[in-house]
Amino acid sequence: MRRWLRKRPVDEAPEAENDSLPASTQAADPEPEVIKQADKWIDTVILDSDVPTSIDQSIEPDMLPDNIIHKSLEPILEVRDVHRSFQVGGQSLHVLKGIHMEVLPGQLVMLKGRSGSGKTTLLNMLGGLDQPSEGEIYFRGQTLHTLSDKRRTVLRRDQIGFIFQAYALLPLLSAWENVELSLRMASVPSREWKERVAHCLNLVGLGKRMHHRPFELSGGEQQRVAIAKAIAHRPHLLLADEPTANLDSQMGAQVMAVFRNIIETENVTICMTTHDPTILEVADHVYEMVDGQFV
Repeated sequence: MRRWLRKRPVDEAPEAENDSLPASTQAADPEPEVIKQADKWIDTVILDSDVPTSIDQSIEPDMLPDNIIHKSLEPILEVRDVHRSFQVGGQSLHVLKGIHMEVLPGQLVMLKGRSGSGKTTLLNMLGGLDQPSEGEIYFRGQTLHTLSDKRRTVLRRDQIGFIFQAYALLPLLSAWENVELSLRMASVPSREWKERVAHCLNLVGLGKRMHHRPFELSGGEQQRVAIAKAIAHRPHLLLADEPTANLDSQMGAQVMAVFRNIIETENVTICMTTHDPTILEVADHVYEMVDGQFV
């Protein structure tokens, strides 16, 4: 069993504020037993099942407090024997041929392959944009391949973010307005927009460029706006279709650094396609595709 427990930064309150609390409040134990047990494992990594543990094994992940991050071994995505065929000119074109894969929470997974290998077709099915001809796809335990179009649309809106090779930004809107638009579409309360938009743009390093329109930004900056837009509604999964294809090596490296950063800060999982061998080393796992199969 592998378990990571990490404490998020704790709000620091001045001692004067603590002193102003009633004596009864100060004397009370502020932490329930479950927090005490979890705190024993803060900043500790358990790599092997035979490592002795003192934490109560009966504690479920959802019982842990908000300041504890628990990375489960349960996959966020499972693909089981997926096939995809298309009818072209009266003949069946077999694009995907028995794909099996898993993506764990907090991972950066890459689908590597040449153009036409089937990686974009697979990515579309992982996001519910397409459905397999055969096989099963599970997203956070839900049978994605059996959901109705409406249910898959709602799931994409609320839990999945998309980054496209061509950025997909509205040219007449500023970076700020493009990110804010994604919050409007996700029905996020308007009182949260200002803080969230500023946070996302600062996270991708565009704090000083947030009021510029796309044509006033470089390709790398536009891609970072697209990333901020994709994570604004706090998705569990981020799907990116060759996000570095139109960038030079330096800009591509910057985008990959942003990806690693948002995995840690936003607790998001990323699955992306690429044919660029220079960025593979930053991935947690690489699936290589040739003619619709993993090799």
